Amino acid sequence: MHPYLNTAIKAARTAGTILLRNRERIETLTIESKQRNDFVSEVDRQAEEVIIRTLTKAYPDHSILAEESGKKAGNDYQWVIDPLDGTTNYLHGFPQYAVSIALLNKERLEQAVIYDPFKDELFSATRGSGANLNNRRIRVSARTGIDGALLGTGIPFKEHQDIDSYLKIMRGFIGRPAGIRRAGSAALDLAYVAAGRLDGYWESGLNPWDLAAGALLVMEAGGLVCDYKGGDQYLHNGDIVAASPKVLRHMMNNIHQGLSG
Repeated sequence: MHPYLNTAIKAARTAGTILLRNRERIETLTIESKQRNDFVSEVDRQAEEVIIRTLTKAYPDHSILAEESGKKAGNDYQWVIDPLDGTTNYLHGFPQYAVSIALLNKERLEQAVIYDPFKDELFSATRGSGANLNNRRIRVSARTGIDGALLGTGIPFKEHQDIDSYLKIMRGFIGRPAGIRRAGSAALDLAYVAAGRLDGYWESGLNPWDLAAGALLVMEAGGLVCDYKGGDQYLHNGDIVAASPKVLRHMMNNIHQGLSG
């Protein structure tokens, strides 16, 4: 295992322990609203602190981009951290949330860890070495189109998001897939695409920490990842589509039709 990945796994598991330890005292947690429908709790901050402490102890010269504490300048290696992806789920006792950690080198994704502490599922990937779930190799699904597929998405819930465009895209999907799921954690949705549990996933308005680790997992599991224009700027514009190659082609056709309709 790559040393960077090993350190990230250690950090993710330690943060996951914090999430599990506090899930029985949710009603007593200090919770703040960053904006409408976007919350942060003391657990998010505690988990992020232990992740950053673990990573910076091992690699003090690396840069940091974390959801709650922002940026820390360093060299060309940058850790992108979401200590609790799915905070709203967590605060409601809905067991779909995860720790997400990615490492970039000059903006190229190199390492990825997504850890679901409730299910004790650890998704990991190193560029060029494939993707794993609890040390078992995973692959995207073999489905060839969206008919009968199971897709994941995220419904816009923040202020100023373009709900009309989302509804146009969604309208084109209705009736073709076997189902569409909105589970509330972009990191886990992407990990599930990598593991073949979802055939594809799309969402807009995300931040780099929501999708960095998941994007590498999908690619290392044999899938494709792009933004709504078919480019590779998803870390910057927050629009992402991820699936096996053939499913992604059909999804992109539907998204383009929805946006132009």
